[in-house]
Amino acid sequence: MKRAVMLATLLTVSASPVFASDVGFDLNVNVGNRPQVVVPAPPVAVASPRVVFEEPPVFIAPPRLGFYVGVDIPYDIFFISGRYYLYQGNSWYVAPSYNGPWGVVRYRSLPPGLRRHRLERIHYYRDHEYRVYRGDHEHYRGRYFRPEKEWKERRKEEHERWKEERKWEKEERKHRGRGHGDD
Repeated sequence: MKRAVMLATLLTVSASPVFASDVGFDLNVNVGNRPQVVVPAPPVAVASPRVVFEEPPVFIAPPRLGFYVGVDIPYDIFFISGRYYLYQGNSWYVAPSYNGPWGVVRYRSLPPGLRRHRLERIHYYRDHEYRVYRGDHEHYRGRYFRPEKEWKERRKEEHERWKEERKWEKEERKHRGRGHGDD
């Protein structure tokens, strides 16, 4: 009987609105202010975006923006300082290549040029510049590039340089063999 009365008293006191916010009870029946325990929210896992290109995209640099923007593709992709940035599903991603691999990047960590403009404004400048580019891209005076094309050109130049070095080394060996080498 004593247990039942004590349990009823504890339940009545703990349910009282006066004590509900400041007093807590646990199995040890502690009375007093409970320390505030702040439990950090678990990190939200953001999946890497699925971005597929049938061919390398074209990037143009609208003068009002100061960085490259991908055009004629269904993605908001940007090229700044040798890195690619993608906005998809209310998240920002960064990658060393337009094909990824993509990693999450905080808005605060984006380049200042990209943070300076709202996405709607970027779309406006991109669309305006793309109309100019598309109108006569053979005589377009603005800055633009296609990543794979530049990469292939650089690779071709490196190959030509390598061939020239080989040719020079071969000539050097030929001259050394005829007694024209170092004395």
